[in-house]
Amino acid sequence: MRWKLIALALAAVLSGLTAELRAQGIGAPQGGSSANGVGSEGVESLLDGSGTNRYYKLGPGDIIDVRVFGEPQFNGQVEVDEDGNIEIPFVEKPINVKCRTRNEVRKAIAQELSRYLRDPQVSVRVIERRSKSPAIVYGAVRAPQRVQMLRRVRLLEVLASAGGVTEQAGGTIQIFHTEPLTCPETEEERMIAEHEQKQTRTDDIFRVPFDVYSIEDLKLGKQEANPIIRPGDIVIVQEAAPVYITGAVVAPQGIYLRGNTSLMTAIAMVGGLRKDAKPGEIKIYRRKLGSLEPEIIKVDFNDIRKQKSPDMALQPYDIIEVPGATVNKSTILQTLLGGAVNTVTAFSTTLPLRVIY
Repeated sequence: MRWKLIALALAAVLSGLTAELRAQGIGAPQGGSSANGVGSEGVESLLDGSGTNRYYKLGPGDIIDVRVFGEPQFNGQVEVDEDGNIEIPFVEKPINVKCRTRNEVRKAIAQELSRYLRDPQVSVRVIERRSKSPAIVYGAVRAPQRVQMLRRVRLLEVLASAGGVTEQAGGTIQIFHTEPLTCPETEEERMIAEHEQKQTRTDDIFRVPFDVYSIEDLKLGKQEANPIIRPGDIVIVQEAAPVYITGAVVAPQGIYLRGNTSLMTAIAMVGGLRKDAKPGEIKIYRRKLGSLEPEIIKVDFNDIRKQKSPDMALQPYDIIEVPGATVNKSTILQTLLGGAVNTVTAFSTTLPLRVIY
């Protein structure tokens, strides 16, 4: 009885060892069948437990690792060519894998190998994803960066990965589509892809299609303002145009125009006028197209406050000078340079890469 128990224990250990070897592709039967009942999908999930590859659709440049258990002559890494095909040793025709998931590719390879093998057990893993370029998000965001997307990602999530928009953000977001839409899934995406193909054939080859979305609509949760971001997209959160308020105000500084900003609103945003201010002698320096000399507009702020004169709408890059007893050129220069230094600093940094799984 004792020897029978020992024999049963040894048999169980050997059975487990044999199953493990077969899962690694060692000692499997010549026909490729799995004696322990573990199919290709089960073994594939063991080889890639993360599951991040499962819904990834292949494209030109991607590299996959193919293994046929018990048939090492078919094993190896294969690159998807520019037509979306791969070549398997001893298989006459290339296999098209473009816009297919790894599970679909596994079934296609198994179908081709079934002409030579009985019940071939195939494993496919995505080694390198080269067909999906990262998207780029920059502009008025807290952390400009490149975003590698391994699944379908919408605009709101991309902005969140960049830390959200800053107080310098204007009202719009531009999304430039630098790569054609591949592997469309919905009817809307198929229509977009067809439209872009027609544009590419008829329009200027240097034209890059883009869409514009409203930040306010995105904050309100409107679905049409939260599109899916495609590989290679460039997402630019537009910065609001600045105006500069200097002189006898509480906090001389540059502010950003959002919508229709008036002179009274701008002065209120910097804390209002100081006691020594001369509100009847305010000057607005406005850039003129094609000229280095600005247009000088004199404004009596007292008349605006008394509603004797209409409030004035400001334009981008206006400089509002409020005369006072202690105003000098150094304070004006410091106000103008404040925004410029921050802008240079933001663009001098390199963009890190973040992966969204």
